[in-house]
Amino acid sequence: MEISITVNGEDYRRDVEPRLLLVHLLRDKLRLTGTHWGCDTSNCGVCVVLLDGVPVKSCTVLAVMASGRQVRTVEGLERSDGLDPVQQGFIDRHGLQCGFCTSGMMMTARWLLDHNPDPSEREIREAISGQVCRCTGYENIVRSVRRAAELEAGS
Repeated sequence: MEISITVNGEDYRRDVEPRLLLVHLLRDKLRLTGTHWGCDTSNCGVCVVLLDGVPVKSCTVLAVMASGRQVRTVEGLERSDGLDPVQQGFIDRHGLQCGFCTSGMMMTARWLLDHNPDPSEREIREAISGQVCRCTGYENIVRSVRRAAELEAGS
């Protein structure tokens, strides 16, 4: 099937098999490898991207379902004037260790801050509850999202 999709502001047309998952389109066809592929069961959340501004696990979305829609991956976070506050927050507060879950966590954090610029710790934990980090215990991830909120507020 032929699909057209906008990823990080760039338009793509591709012929894909109807069963191709969005995560594989991004990684294998478009070479956007920041979106990771982990559990194969939609439990881990490392593959989260924004689809029309909403976080989705890209291992649960067929590429054909994303046709005609907007996708934003971790590669699309960086701004023309530098890093997105979410990226800087993860750097400032050490919100990663191995880095495998980081892109999905960042995309969820970006969505959260777009909808709630001053989330509480509970709200941050709820937002990332569908994602698994096996390294950090989540403390630094929560601190990273709070730091991103501070940066966006100019603090």
